Amino acid sequence: MKIEFAPLNIPLARRLQTAAVLQWVLTFLLLAQVCTGIFVILIIRNYWFLYIPYLTWLYFDRRTPEQGGRRSNWVRNWTVWRYFKDYFPIHVLKTWDLNPSHNYIFGFHPHGVLVAGAFGNFCTNYSDFKELFPGCTAYVHLLPFWFWCPFFREYVLSFGAVSVSKRSVSHVLSKEGGGNISVIILGGAKESLDAHPGKFTLFIRQRKGFVKLALTHGASLVPVFSFGENELFKQVSNPEGSWLRTVQEKLQKIMGFALPLFHARGIFQYSFGIVPYRKPIHTVDTDLERIRELCSTSKREPLLDQ
Repeated sequence: MKIEFAPLNIPLARRLQTAAVLQWVLTFLLLAQVCTGIFVILIIRNYWFLYIPYLTWLYFDRRTPEQGGRRSNWVRNWTVWRYFKDYFPIHVLKTWDLNPSHNYIFGFHPHGVLVAGAFGNFCTNYSDFKELFPGCTAYVHLLPFWFWCPFFREYVLSFGAVSVSKRSVSHVLSKEGGGNISVIILGGAKESLDAHPGKFTLFIRQRKGFVKLALTHGASLVPVFSFGENELFKQVSNPEGSWLRTVQEKLQKIMGFALPLFHARGIFQYSFGIVPYRKPIHTVDTDLERIRELCSTSKREPLLDQ
């Protein structure tokens, strides 16, 4: 395989962008395991004065991911996220105005491999989101599993992420004052296995739970599509029925998350590695009629089937 090396005279800003994206990829691939390993070592070495206070904290704080989370503007304002955003770059494109007195569900597609669009737009303060939708606060919903990883959960919570459980979504949508947005990556882990460049395979037909929650709380459904998400990585071919896909789906059922075998470019060369390609991501919201008036029981099932 011929290796295409990056030029030596690349501007410092682009180098910093690559470094920012690399640390983000490594964070979501390895940091949870590293944090869990450190916690296990604390227990094995009997550093009780460290792990017992943390376990106590974890017990009393266990409901936080289902009660709006604990975002930190200090973390969301880190300069590294500006370089992260500019690497691709990532943009939000508004097609209609959100009423900050209402609550919303953003049905986000596609999942991609690592959901870079959702992170860049809704988990940092360098997105155009705040300027385009003043008075609105977005909550990205993640698998509950991540909020049980010691230490790592605190980092994830600082971005404004919350659990994707029914209780968590209901908490966001029932907050008074409006302007609260539940960002749900509808396709989930299964959709990530089909995140191939030039292809969009969306899993939504069986995802009716978010519609029921919108009906229950009188929230508005907003389809959100992130163009370019599937162009960031290449995956090893895994068509339906292949042995690789079978193994991936079985592991997904056991662990709750998928393991796509992806690759892209490296730090100093463009031929292989885990750094995503520099492809623009345009996240677009689409106007749908609010469904507050459709909350009557007689109209729920027909709407869900549609």
